[in-house]
Amino acid sequence: MTNHTATGAPAVFIGHGSPMNAIEDNRYTQAWRDLGRRIGVPRAILAVSAHWYTRGTAITAMANPRTIHDFGGSPQPLFDVRYPAPGHVALATEIRDMLAPLPVALDQSWGLDHGTWSVLIHMYPQAQVPVLQLSIDSTQPPLFHHELGKRLQALRDSGVMIFGNGNVVHNLRTIQWQPNAPAAHWAIAFNEYVKDAIRRGDHAALIDYRAAGEAAALAVPSLEHYLPLLYVLGAARDDETAEVLIDGLELGSISMLSVGVGLGVGAGRSG
Repeated sequence: MTNHTATGAPAVFIGHGSPMNAIEDNRYTQAWRDLGRRIGVPRAILAVSAHWYTRGTAITAMANPRTIHDFGGSPQPLFDVRYPAPGHVALATEIRDMLAPLPVALDQSWGLDHGTWSVLIHMYPQAQVPVLQLSIDSTQPPLFHHELGKRLQALRDSGVMIFGNGNVVHNLRTIQWQPNAPAAHWAIAFNEYVKDAIRRGDHAALIDYRAAGEAAALAVPSLEHYLPLLYVLGAARDDETAEVLIDGLELGSISMLSVGVGLGVGAGRSG
């Protein structure tokens, strides 16, 4: 494989689903492991997680971010998981300066939440890649987040992978807990709307996702799980086409749709 610092790193959005995926072996976790091998080892990972939804923008800036168990009602083995990836204080400072005049707080209290580590524990099980998290400013509209993704694009040139995680359909109130529960018709409709817009490169349709009508209102009852996709699409270069990596609807109303840009070359270094 080629070194990421020479060819640039990709940007990927992963539908992370249940935190139990961290300790399960299924078609999604297998796909995440395959994706990690396909990408290779980036210089660092900048994660935008649905689970760090704040007022204002912050970035983790500590040498050893803690593993956050931000869920309840799960078995003890999940709480026992640690993902000891290092942080990267100098890179956090560089990103803060790069995003000026947008105020970006250097945070020493957050860490890595389950949206991030439940996926990376499969992609990079050795936890050897420095990981930073960028918070999602809940006070800003979708266009702001897509534009911020554009400003992060330059990081890819230096080998930093942009890693969004969430779920484009995420309605916990309508979950069906039965195994193999059929997906709701509106969940299917919105998932198809997103995939169609991605394949057409129509980012405007995804920024204005409410154009999908009732399906959008049910699929995205709140924005935090949807917005990480816009960061990844914003970080795409003009000559890049997004690729649907994984698809599926679980529990009736959770989309596992995952998307990548910049994966065509297979850039990276094995590790």
